[in-house]
Amino acid sequence: MLLVGNQAPEFSGVDGRGQVIRLSDFRGRKLILFFYPGDFTLFCTMEVCNLRDHYSELKEQGFELLGVSANSISSHKEFTDKHRLPFQLLSDLKKEVIQQYGAWGRKGFWKFFSFGVRRVTFVIDEFGIISYIIRNVKSSSHAEQLMKIFKRDVREKSPGLSNELLH
Repeated sequence: MLLVGNQAPEFSGVDGRGQVIRLSDFRGRKLILFFYPGDFTLFCTMEVCNLRDHYSELKEQGFELLGVSANSISSHKEFTDKHRLPFQLLSDLKKEVIQQYGAWGRKGFWKFFSFGVRRVTFVIDEFGIISYIIRNVKSSSHAEQLMKIFKRDVREKSPGLSNELLH
């Protein structure tokens, strides 16, 4: 299980435009790496549209965004075009990156559960170190969750928050 302070695992994959994307492409820049279950589903659409609507604010804070799901390259292209997403979506059909980051597993509630991609976000600093992990992502206000964490961090002038604050 990855924790705040760990080196982010290197990965590569292809986005909706057929471009190869690697974690190392973001070296020197801060990255919001978010995992989501699937294109064109209600809560995933809410999440990416919320991030899209606050993209300029996140960019002003110095962040790049990259979404990852197990959808195909063509699905990502269609999803990106339909919702005019200004950030890239990585196709991980084999679920290698998803598993590497611990975003695959049991999900659900009570006695209704399944296995799949869990909604989780990693904030990775300029040096490839995980600064934050958000495991309780709120689809309709994900950008606000991120900005609240960033504001709290600036106020506290600390290098990061403990995992417990983000679960």
